[in-house]
Amino acid sequence: MPNTFVVKNKIKKFNKTISVNGDKSISIRWLLFSSLASGISTATNLLVSEDVLATINSIRKLGIKIVLKKKYCKVFGKGMNGYKYKENLTINAKNSGTLARLLLGLFANTNKKIKLIGDKSLSQRDFKRVIDPLKKFGVVFDLNKKKTLPLKIIGPEILRPINYFENKGSAQCKSCVIFAGMRTKGRTLIKAKKSRNHTEILCKFLKLPIKIKTQKNFDLIEVNEVKNIKPLNYKIPSDISSAAFFITLTALSKNSKIIIRKVNINHSRDGVIRILKKMGIKIFLKNKKIYKGEKIADILVKGSTHIKSINCPTRLNSNAIDEFLLIFLVAAKAKGVSNFRNIGELNQKESKRLDWGAKILNKMGVRTIQTQNSIKIFGNPNLEVKKKIVIKDYLKDHRVFMTSVVAALSFGGKWYIHDKDSINTSFPSFLKILDRFTLQ
Repeated sequence: MPNTFVVKNKIKKFNKTISVNGDKSISIRWLLFSSLASGISTATNLLVSEDVLATINSIRKLGIKIVLKKKYCKVFGKGMNGYKYKENLTINAKNSGTLARLLLGLFANTNKKIKLIGDKSLSQRDFKRVIDPLKKFGVVFDLNKKKTLPLKIIGPEILRPINYFENKGSAQCKSCVIFAGMRTKGRTLIKAKKSRNHTEILCKFLKLPIKIKTQKNFDLIEVNEVKNIKPLNYKIPSDISSAAFFITLTALSKNSKIIIRKVNINHSRDGVIRILKKMGIKIFLKNKKIYKGEKIADILVKGSTHIKSINCPTRLNSNAIDEFLLIFLVAAKAKGVSNFRNIGELNQKESKRLDWGAKILNKMGVRTIQTQNSIKIFGNPNLEVKKKIVIKDYLKDHRVFMTSVVAALSFGGKWYIHDKDSINTSFPSFLKILDRFTLQ
């Protein structure tokens, strides 16, 4: 089984300093904004993963030149109307929901029909959430009944501005509508439940005609027509979602310590840090700074011996949406019962992650009570796994694979985790970095 990763031993205590890959969300957004810019944009530390390569290939099919080298990436933007929409054009977003949904916003003004496809996992995910607001702009779709991929899109002669209420806490939906609004004459108004805000930060840094008012639970966003975007040179910070695997591994490893350098700690993404700190994990932020509107810091974590259960505040859900599988592992070792509510959105990800979170814990012998929208985890500070566990048939969800590896190294047992190439979606160097821990 060459594509199966086998773990037979728990990890020993460690003291490491590491760097992880560039931020996936920012890498994809930088490429999209740069493709619309008038001139050449350059990035360093761009994440070179399957999702980002799918973005590069998609932009190239739209007639935009991109040069990708080992140390940098250059995008030769042709302006807001620089895309070439060829006849019978098919764009493959592969596994990337971010790419697929944001592209639909950018395609809102296409004068030729474009077919959008994805892999097996992406083709099972909900696109109604972006199709509905785009229809209000006047965009026309050729769809199946489930409103999933594949689909075809063509824009109207004139896009009309809309009012849109985004109530799921989905940054992809919000960003899709922002991109469509940028192509529309007039004012598009968005009331959006709090979610990651990389798109808005880039808009603000680029001085685009977009206004944002922050309220307690929602953001009010006014989007006006964008006529020109300046080129953007960017040093991509490290991804907190990738760092989270090593934060968790350290938290669950007694007497261990790690420093993860130059990580994006954007407040809309730092839920994993805030939740784990509430559970008693020792996490410290060092060398904090602001770079092009994004907060960056070195993250210091120390292994914990006393982990507290948590009634997780629902206001932190969107800030930790990609890290809950890892948070569940920490809850499994906590003293007491942890409750996580209003997290049904996890089942709209690459796999049904709420279901898989429960499956992994149950295989480990952890008791859970799960509903469609919540999970209760009965922690055991003395938890040890002493049996064989097989993880497979999870739609190659990269986060399920890496969470399983962290679980195996933290709790013991003999694990056979299929589809190790799934890491190429977001964190290609995961196993290479891990070698520094397991081969010490």
